[in-house]
Amino acid sequence: MAGLVLLGAGALPVTAATPARAATSGTFAYVANQAGNSVTVINAATNTVTTTVPVNDPQAVAVTPDGTRAYTANGPFNTASVIDTTTNTVTTTIPVGSSPIGVAISPDGTTAYITNLDGNSVSVINTATNTVTTTIPVGSFPIGVTFSPDGTTAYVANSNSGTVSVINTATNTVTATIPVGSSPRELAVSPDGTTVYVADGGSNSVSVINTATNTVTTTIPVGIFPIGVAVSPDGTTAYVGNFTSNSVSVINTATNTVTTTIPVGTNPNGVAFSPGGTRAYTANGGSNNVSVIDTATATVVATVPAGTNPFGVTTARVPVVAAASCPTGSVITGGGYQQSGGAAPPVQVTNRPAGNTWQVLADNQSSNYTNVTPYALCAP
Repeated sequence: MAGLVLLGAGALPVTAATPARAATSGTFAYVANQAGNSVTVINAATNTVTTTVPVNDPQAVAVTPDGTRAYTANGPFNTASVIDTTTNTVTTTIPVGSSPIGVAISPDGTTAYITNLDGNSVSVINTATNTVTTTIPVGSFPIGVTFSPDGTTAYVANSNSGTVSVINTATNTVTATIPVGSSPRELAVSPDGTTVYVADGGSNSVSVINTATNTVTTTIPVGIFPIGVAVSPDGTTAYVGNFTSNSVSVINTATNTVTTTIPVGTNPNGVAFSPGGTRAYTANGGSNNVSVIDTATATVVATVPAGTNPFGVTTARVPVVAAASCPTGSVITGGGYQQSGGAAPPVQVTNRPAGNTWQVLADNQSSNYTNVTPYALCAP
């Protein structure tokens, strides 16, 4: 073992803790199955379904930056569900506005925004307490929502208004309203925060917004009834899911032109890139599956079954919890972890007491080590 880390050690005598399993992690895709009352969890390394989480009518799904929780917007139930990604179970349900349909998590993970289609509003959730702290009026029939990379601004696509609302997240107020194409659905911000791409379903196009001026600088023709849109992590490409064309339009963001069109499943809705950008995923509502695209070749390399009418999709690196327990009758006084496989520590690691155990959440993003193993310090 290498890389010993000790936290919270007490002055009491230490007794042996029970053996702990090592923690590993990976990339997963989460698919909101609108008519399937579930979220499908796909292992991105194997393109296989690892589990299905029961959720009432999820329309969209987003994962916190640390990968530990997923939030869904549950349409006719007027709620948002919170899924613990380490156990893939729903831990709480939050009342929100009328017909929630979109969800986004702030870059710092402290806030979730839920768009309420029939409420013409956005519910703001404090993720520490999982309560709604305020409600923001926006345009008519808001659907897509996304944050700027620095978290200071949120953008909401108002389908019936043909506009995008710009929200100051410090004050939770709308500061600008931008006219776009007909029936805007989803939208995505470039990694540098300078550009917003809006899928204008009714116009068969994508509106490109300059965030410095809050104006549309160009309009890109794509397939028929575009719904989903995502920008690659390196910012060079935008993928657009064309619902009626059963395809994905690939946009070169330097020229704002479509360079190729990829056939996918029937009625693609949501689109998401993997954290590294090597894969893209489309939720195909009409064929009840997910297309996995190799972004280097712009070809579908796998098709993964999902639930009924998959609508939203997102990806995340998810840490796995490992725990070391103290013997019955003893008391935990602290703990730490040991790392094997390399000199560098995990990119993300959280040590914490939990009852009579010491838990480690580790995200093994680097290839220069294999796992971490927690240990507990126990007093008789």
